[in-house]
Amino acid sequence: MKRTVPLLLLASLSACGLHPVYSGGSHGAVAQRLGNVEVAAIEGKGGWLVRNALNDRLAAMSGNGPTYKLVVKLDDQISGFGLRADAAVTRERRTLRARYQLIDTATGTQVIDDTAGSDAGIDVTSSEYATIAAEDTALERLSQTIADQIVTRLALYAAREQQR
Repeated sequence: MKRTVPLLLLASLSACGLHPVYSGGSHGAVAQRLGNVEVAAIEGKGGWLVRNALNDRLAAMSGNGPTYKLVVKLDDQISGFGLRADAAVTRERRTLRARYQLIDTATGTQVIDDTAGSDAGIDVTSSEYATIAAEDTALERLSQTIADQIVTRLALYAAREQQR
């Protein structure tokens, strides 16, 4: 009985037009298209982190060489809030936003122009070192989140292009 429910669920999902994005694994059409993306250099520490995260995700895909170029521009902001009576900040919010463009290198055509973003809350402590370490950790987590959002959007584009 337990095995028939997932089979029934899979049958109903395929009937409604849902298909796995990464069908075929790392040798599928979507993975091959993602493997053909070259990530341009991104400014700053956050840029270095985002580019490495993107390359980690895209390197797992198999491709024939760069046919797309991904250009990313970051906006990294830290703002204080949560003020005490003496006007000292007790909480910060680190916001990382990315505007990214996917460019077809053969034609120079921009095929995607989109944004991704996330934010994280940071406790401000009496130790300046602890606060700086928390800000750096937040940037590392946000970089991973941004990279996940970008790769997901690229995969959706690749899946749509495959269906055409």
